[in-house]
Amino acid sequence: MFLGALMDAGVPSQVFEDATAALKLGATLTINKVDRSGISSTKADVLENGKQAEAANASDSGPTHKHEHTHPHGSEHHEAEHAHPHEHGHSHDHPHSHGRSLSVIRSLIHATELPEPVKQMAVQTFELLGASEAKIHNVDIEKIHFHEVGAVDAIVDIVAASAGIHALGVDAWYSSPLNVGSGMVDCAHGRFPVPAPATADLLRDMPTYSAYLQQELVTPTGAALIRALAPTFGPQPAMRVQVIGYGAGSRNPKGFPNVLRLSIGEATGSAHSSVAILETALDDISPQILAHVTERALAFGALDVMSSAVQMKKGRLGTLITILADDDKVPTLENLLLRETSTLGVRIHHERRSCLDRTHTIVATSYGDIRIKLGSRAGEILNAAPEFEDCRAAAAQHNVPVKQVLQAAIAAYHSTSVQPR
Repeated sequence: MFLGALMDAGVPSQVFEDATAALKLGATLTINKVDRSGISSTKADVLENGKQAEAANASDSGPTHKHEHTHPHGSEHHEAEHAHPHEHGHSHDHPHSHGRSLSVIRSLIHATELPEPVKQMAVQTFELLGASEAKIHNVDIEKIHFHEVGAVDAIVDIVAASAGIHALGVDAWYSSPLNVGSGMVDCAHGRFPVPAPATADLLRDMPTYSAYLQQELVTPTGAALIRALAPTFGPQPAMRVQVIGYGAGSRNPKGFPNVLRLSIGEATGSAHSSVAILETALDDISPQILAHVTERALAFGALDVMSSAVQMKKGRLGTLITILADDDKVPTLENLLLRETSTLGVRIHHERRSCLDRTHTIVATSYGDIRIKLGSRAGEILNAAPEFEDCRAAAAQHNVPVKQVLQAAIAAYHSTSVQPR
């Protein structure tokens, strides 16, 4: 569904086809227009050696799996504004004779020639799934073998979605609360209430509800993708919507439009906004723990994380950790600081900030296309900077210094009359 929404919103189909081909799994994509409760939507399907991959995997047979052969499952994704939640169309109880471990999937993705940010997001999504399953089954993460999610269709779903997200190049993602559905779902280890155990674990700290259908509406794969995106949850922010895409699910229940809506636009309103500040000062934190906390805070959706040297009581040198975040991320980040550091308290306050409007344009260089982040106010561009991850990936591909790619991107920008996109 997420692939369909990205396609419907105008991401070129070549982006997804190239990502699929890069995996070298004998997979292709088909794209069709379908009707879902009167809404024209885009339906994406994965073919494996010319046959529908999902159906082929569902009919596969093999022995019943033990706990170390678990079944994270779900091929339809759930996001909105940039997206909305919905379903997947078959049972979890499909035995398989083989599976791919996390290290195998990691190697498969890293072996492609896709841009580094695409590979990073795809791997992160699988790592989130693996961590959840490992915790549920109380086994080491490397002993988890993905069957449903390690199948060709799910690998293509996640990698192609990551490629589409990268190509879209938006600055922020927002989502409505997630409708998880209701009823029961058959898993390899028994019959469980919706949401399935892995989905429930992945949706921790996210706003969810249950309504309308006695069906599973958010799957582990969709939940992992949402967690990797780390959207801000709540009402749609003030924005000028320019593009709307609809991605279709497999089923077409009566009276329920089984689509995912993706709205893309520019933020509007006052240039001033409020941001939450979390701070704590420590005189006994190791550099390794500090680096770990910084990485986790960013993974949990912090807008920025800073550390600075300070002098504390008794003349002790310490470190001040400062985290900027949206309000909905405060409880998670507060818990991170209290659990992962030795602090006895966290200061939380709000400050006003003035922000430029942010957009992207793409420039062509001898090292490939590079995104340029533009900062503007009242239509006047005040700042332009190449996206560092694009430059780093291009530098690695061409075996040149990153600064050389950065300079080429800036030169290309200044030599071309460009418009924000």
